[in-house]
Amino acid sequence: MVEINGLQVADELAAFMADEALPGTGISPDHFWAKYVAILADLGPRNAALLAVRDALQAKIDAWHRAFPARPVDAEAYTRFLREIGYLLPEGEDFAVDTAFVDDEIARIAGPQLVVPTSNARFALNAANARWGSLYDALYGTDAISGERRPGYDQERGAKVIAFARQVLDDVAPLAQGSHADGAVYSVAGGALRPALRDPAQFVGYTGAPEAPTAVLLKHNGLHLEIVIDRSHPIGATDAAGVADLVLEAALTTIQDCEDSVAAVDAADKVAVYRNWLGLMNGTLEASFEKAGATMTRRLSADRTYTTP
Repeated sequence: MVEINGLQVADELAAFMADEALPGTGISPDHFWAKYVAILADLGPRNAALLAVRDALQAKIDAWHRAFPARPVDAEAYTRFLREIGYLLPEGEDFAVDTAFVDDEIARIAGPQLVVPTSNARFALNAANARWGSLYDALYGTDAISGERRPGYDQERGAKVIAFARQVLDDVAPLAQGSHADGAVYSVAGGALRPALRDPAQFVGYTGAPEAPTAVLLKHNGLHLEIVIDRSHPIGATDAAGVADLVLEAALTTIQDCEDSVAAVDAADKVAVYRNWLGLMNGTLEASFEKAGATMTRRLSADRTYTTP
């Protein structure tokens, strides 16, 4: 331990704050710990008082159950007791609660959310990168597409995957005429997608040259779909429109769990979690592992950048 402003702080935590977390923030270690001590002085006694109330209520509840051990519990008598000790309060008047400053991914967009232990860097990176996922890979590698996979690339299965993905496009971003399965080449002209969409507002971006984009970004119910166009890709080379994949905005948010699924108890555990979290925030977190005799490295995917129509 090291003493800082009257606090006993674990050596590794003090070093982590001074050497890793605070540099670049404009906040010195002295300032950080001084403010932390002030917060403890303000909230510590209030927190202790609240815990004392909880302990007192629990002691009364324990005593009641010892005094009335009969089963089943007399619900009416028990409810009356809980009201007497202030555990249950009278129902108040109707009220409304509103929120503000909540990210759209939580407040407005309906989509999957992952939970992952922050103590495992590889898992944390995988979850963060799961915001975008290949529909082709998901279909080909799972039983969403019927039939067994033959060794190597199974062209029959691949054709089923492509047909499925084109149907997804027809369902969520239909063309004004025809189908995405018709093989028309995608391009951008006058700020609009060609072939034209039934709802032109669904076209929100692209990459590459407008006359030959490498990706087309669509939006449906607040979620994005990217049509990947690459005629040099084994799949794109056999596709009339050069489509190599359909990438979907999948797991919108991730709960980086620091306590429920993680046993971060002592200072070393906590610093390991904080270090992974810091690496996620500044984009430096990496995790290497062995797979099939080769070393694999996970890191955060790069930002995705598009040109608006």
